[in-house]
Amino acid sequence: MENRVRLPAEWAAQSAVQLTWPHDQGDWEDNLQPARACFTRIATALSRRQTVLIVARDLEERQAISSKLAEAGGVLDRCRFAIAPTDDSWARDHSPLCVTGPEGPRLIKFEFNGWGGRYRAELDNALPLHLADQGIFGDTPLVETGIVLEGGAVECDGEGRFLLRRSCIVDDKRNPGMDTRAMSRALAEWLGADTIHWLDHGDLSGDDTDGHIDTLARFAPDGRVLYQGCQDTDDEHHPLLTAMAEELAAAFGRERLIELPLPEAIRDSTGRRMPAGYANFLVANEQVLVPTYQDPSDALALERIGEAYPGREVVGIDCRALVRQGGSLHCVTMQYPAGVVPPEAGLPAVTD
Repeated sequence: MENRVRLPAEWAAQSAVQLTWPHDQGDWEDNLQPARACFTRIATALSRRQTVLIVARDLEERQAISSKLAEAGGVLDRCRFAIAPTDDSWARDHSPLCVTGPEGPRLIKFEFNGWGGRYRAELDNALPLHLADQGIFGDTPLVETGIVLEGGAVECDGEGRFLLRRSCIVDDKRNPGMDTRAMSRALAEWLGADTIHWLDHGDLSGDDTDGHIDTLARFAPDGRVLYQGCQDTDDEHHPLLTAMAEELAAAFGRERLIELPLPEAIRDSTGRRMPAGYANFLVANEQVLVPTYQDPSDALALERIGEAYPGREVVGIDCRALVRQGGSLHCVTMQYPAGVVPPEAGLPAVTD
C-alpha cells in the first residue's frame, strides 16, 4: 500500500453496511410504514451476504425490527444493533467516512448540519460519537474535522480520483469562507483526494441536498462513469442532465460513460416532483442494490448497472417510499471497509 491515506472505492471489501431506522419522531411520520418496509427489504437483502448494522432508537424498536427481519427472511445472525437517538434516517450523510492508510483504517467525522441548515441535525451529527462509544467501530480511531461534508456529496474510485458537485460542497451555509481551493485542500488532507473533477451542472427536482453526486454520477471499477441521463426533451431535467453529461464527457471521454435512464416523475403528497433516479445504487459485498420505482425503465437500469459491476448479484429494491421523502437507496445506507466493524459489535438481533 502506498504511504498515504485513501478513501476506498465502494466496491472494496466491507465489514458492514449501516441503516439508521426511520421512526415517528421525524419527517417520516406520514410515510413511516412504507419506509420501514423498504428498510426491511434493504436489510434483508444485505444480510444474505454481510453484516448489517442497524441503529435503533431503543430496545423496544430493536425487538420490533428483529421480528420484521425474521418475517422477511433476513439472516438475523448478521444483523447487529446500536441504540442511539437520531433525528432522521439518512445514514449516508450523518455517518463517518473511513480512510485507509499505512497505520490502518481511520474514521473521519465531518460535521452534519442538515444540508446547510434546512433540517434539524443535532442528534444525527452526534451519532458517530455514540457509535464509537458503544464499540461499534472496534479499535478504529474516530477523528473530528470541524468541516461540514455529507457522504452523499463524495464519489471516488479508491485511487485518489474524486467526482464532486461543487454546489453542495463549496457552500457558505456549510463552510462559510471556504472556496473551491480550500475545500480541495481539505479533501486532499482528510480523504486523500489527488484529482478532483468538479461538476457545475446536474440536478434532480425535489433534491434538498444542493446536488449530491450520488444521485447524478458514479464510478465503476473499470474506470467508466455511470450517470443519470434524460432522453425526453420535454422533461425539465433534459437541459440540466445534458449539460452534466457534456462535463463528464470532457473529463473522461464520451466512450467511458454509461447513461442511466430517468424514471417517470414521482411526486409527494403535495404534488412536488421528487428526485427519483437510478444512480443512487449501493455497491455491497458480492451485490449491487439498485433502487427501482415500478417504472418501465427499471429493467434497463438494472441491466446497465449490472454490466458495470460484473460478478455481483444485482438486486432491485422498490424505493418509492424513500424517494417520496427526498432520497433513495444509497442515501439511507453507509458502508464501512473491512476491518472496521467487528462481527460481534453492538447487540444481536432478538430471536425469541
